[in-house]
Amino acid sequence: MTQMSTTRKIAIGLGLAGGALLAAYLLTGDRKQKTKDFLTKTGKKIKDVLDPKDKPAADDRDFDYV
Repeated sequence: MTQMSTTRKIAIGLGLAGGALLAAYLLTGDRKQKTKDFLTKTGKKIKDVLDPKDKPAADDRDFDYV
């Protein structure tokens, strides 16, 4: 197993702290409802891309059995 260097640990810690600060900023005050609306809209778009409702139906009549 390799050990993580101190620089890498500090970089990961700063990244996590920055993400927490951004989340706290976006979810306070007037930005809270706008952030929720944005995340809801974006989540629905991602869901539609990953699971489209217009999937072609499987048609078993096209199979030829020998």
